[in-house]
Amino acid sequence: MNQLPLMFAGALSLLAALLSGPVSSQLVQQPDLTPIQEPGLQRALNKLVDAQGWSHMVEDRSLAVALVVLNENGGYRLAMLNGMHMVYAASLPKIAVLFAALVASQEGDLDIDEALNQDLHDMIRVSCNPCATRVMARVGREKLLTMLQRPEYDFYEKDRSGGLWVGKDYAGKAAHHRDPIKGLSHGATAFQVARLYYRLDRGNLLDREHTLMMRGMLSRPGISHKFVKGLEGEKDIELWRKSGSWQDFHADSVLVESAGGNYILVGLVQDAEGEQQLQALAGAVHELVGDL
Repeated sequence: MNQLPLMFAGALSLLAALLSGPVSSQLVQQPDLTPIQEPGLQRALNKLVDAQGWSHMVEDRSLAVALVVLNENGGYRLAMLNGMHMVYAASLPKIAVLFAALVASQEGDLDIDEALNQDLHDMIRVSCNPCATRVMARVGREKLLTMLQRPEYDFYEKDRSGGLWVGKDYAGKAAHHRDPIKGLSHGATAFQVARLYYRLDRGNLLDREHTLMMRGMLSRPGISHKFVKGLEGEKDIELWRKSGSWQDFHADSVLVESAGGNYILVGLVQDAEGEQQLQALAGAVHELVGDL
């Protein structure tokens, strides 16, 4: 078969995608996030944490942070504290369940009907546990874990520092598959969560249809606490967010677009005051980004 017409059509499709909007236009500039920290931003984040009195939490690994400042030209600056340290993250890994469902849809293995669409929205916006369990069943529990480890995604690296893991229903029964590194049922590293947001923002996580779906489901958070509470007084700001809490484990993640700058922030805390600490972190980081 003559491949030239297909190649030409493919080239035209790629060109159209690159010119169709800000999500796609940034695709070719910075396709992925790497764990290379920018010294100036790292010093600023260290100073911020010291000023809040959280240095001991960094030392004992009860606090992990990843901050990605997104540049207008498609580049980024990264700073992390314990960014590759895997911790229990409660409901935050529901973002991985959402991702897996959309990959399955994109690949033609899952029909997002009205009931599933509602479960996906409620799983993210109001952190509905039964919704998350139903979505996991529709995707396939082991298939979800395999998807997170596929080479084109690598959101969990079992031979390195781990990453996003969802090995238990959001229900009372036991875990079906704990992660190989830490034995966690619902785990995350700050870096891999930030990396998922980064690829979503740059438009090379999913195709354009499913990118827009994922952004829509992460928008308009339905629970005002942690990062959302810390940013609620800011004007001209848009948030895409997923958080989680269980006992003294508190986690939050957000993509922020604002007049002062665009950035991704992930915070994972194990502390009784974790919710308040994440609230304070969001406000302080927003001010920091605005001053850059």
